[in-house]
Amino acid sequence: MSLPIALYSTRQVRALDACAIESRGIAGYTLMQRAAEAALQCLRTRWPGTQTLAIVCGPGNNGGDGYVLARLARAAGLLVTVLAASPTDRLRGDARQAAEDWLAAGGEAVPFAAERLANTEILVDALLGTGLQGALREDAAMVIREINASGRPVLALDVPSGLDGDTGAPLGEAVRADCTITFVGLKTGLFVGDGPQFAGVVCFDDLAIGFTAQDLPPARIERMVDAEIERALPRRRRSAHKGDFGRVLIVGGGGGMAGAARLAGEACLRVGAGLVTVAVAPQNVAAVSAGRPELICLPLADPAELREAAAHAEIIAIGPGLGRSEWARGALEAALGAGKPLVLDADALNLIAESGARSRQEWILTPHPGEAGRLLGVATSEVQRDRLEALERLTAKYGGVVVLKGAGTLVGAAGRTAALCGRGNPGMASPGMGDVLTGVIAGLFGQCRDAWRAARAGVLAHAMAGDVAARSGERGLLAGDVIEELRVCVNY
Repeated sequence: MSLPIALYSTRQVRALDACAIESRGIAGYTLMQRAAEAALQCLRTRWPGTQTLAIVCGPGNNGGDGYVLARLARAAGLLVTVLAASPTDRLRGDARQAAEDWLAAGGEAVPFAAERLANTEILVDALLGTGLQGALREDAAMVIREINASGRPVLALDVPSGLDGDTGAPLGEAVRADCTITFVGLKTGLFVGDGPQFAGVVCFDDLAIGFTAQDLPPARIERMVDAEIERALPRRRRSAHKGDFGRVLIVGGGGGMAGAARLAGEACLRVGAGLVTVAVAPQNVAAVSAGRPELICLPLADPAELREAAAHAEIIAIGPGLGRSEWARGALEAALGAGKPLVLDADALNLIAESGARSRQEWILTPHPGEAGRLLGVATSEVQRDRLEALERLTAKYGGVVVLKGAGTLVGAAGRTAALCGRGNPGMASPGMGDVLTGVIAGLFGQCRDAWRAARAGVLAHAMAGDVAARSGERGLLAGDVIEELRVCVNY
């Protein structure tokens, strides 16, 4: 089943489970059987030649899913070992019924032992799922460590055990799954923070509950889809001219930092902006103009000279290579005073954090976690601990649209459902990538004149271009390689 767009909190999904049981009249054990059927189908699809299977079952309903899966897999001809991390006589409710049915079918549940993990092709994590409350107990942590040390591929049921299903943070120890099949609703923690590296490939099954749109709660986050770009960039008229596609002014390139401004300017052109002016320190003009002659290059000796260029611009992007000198502060002050929609990145954000600037509606802020921490006055680790909460705090404090960069970039604005980008790759952790993103967002902003659409489409196009560029390998990927692929990603 294809992945839905909406992501929910674990509390919201539990409420949907309860609704299915109480309002729809679907027995809890029926849902458990459906989950196991979906898990078996996922396993056979991903590892079609599997003959041996070990399922680690915990004390709750996640363990119950594991016992039903064991029974179905055995009936399908697989050699199944159930490793009970909790004695079956301690199980309650549907989980107990699942274990009894497994035992009645001729199966057995042996106590968990690490040495048994070596005698199987695939491991199934049915230890905790979303049932973890509070700190991870040492006995559960030991089981998780042994699963991770086994070297066997792992299928996790619902959520990898030990992973916070809301924040994506490991709660001490967490199973590193190759694949996770989740049920009823997508859990936010599988897609944010460190969640993706623990969840692996995410599969989904709605268990045939048949919820209507009216039954579903408001999404906590929405996943970005390819249509974002088409919505932001409708097809061009044959009679169009360059003045129709935005006049963008990019301010940056302080002393010794011509490259950042050039990258932003070139990316802005590559996504279709009509006229792009790059204002840089005078000593950087030759480097920018020689590398990309299509850019209009303005030598900015005195920040006061920015006023005329700003008056002719429709969008101003400031930050790439700006620095924190008095020249940079003057340039930022001039940009803020121009009364134009803004895109802020890099040192423009750091200067904003220092000055305590007030919120605005007509700007897009694009911090990475370190810059976000400075904007909020907290450590980077606190931002990363709960990225969605950090995003909400940034939008509340600064207004406008906020792009919180990183693995699983988030886009937020007050009164809107946050958006998540699941594209991109570790090769993009290289110099200049943020400058390229600034140029992409500014270029799209100039064309669609909608900050929310421009930010979402810009993040997605940038990530898609990074994935295309990484087909030759992630290691050694350069910002310029991403620029070369942008044109493909904004034409559909």
